[in-house]
Amino acid sequence: MQQTIGDAAGEIWKYLKKNGATSSSKLAKECGLDNKSLQRAIGWLSREDNLSLTQKGRSEIIDLKER
Repeated sequence: MQQTIGDAAGEIWKYLKKNGATSSSKLAKECGLDNKSLQRAIGWLSREDNLSLTQKGRSEIIDLKER
């Protein structure tokens, strides 16, 4: 399972690096992830302090932290 979560986290990271901030729903669709996989991968990347999460209305906006 950790490999699957790590793979999903990698897909999210690559997408955000290329396309910038996006909503969680668009991110799931563009990366081809179901909701559980998306949330687990976001948790992985957040734990590594790689994501910036903000609320914009009803949408959660996800972006990579600038380093």
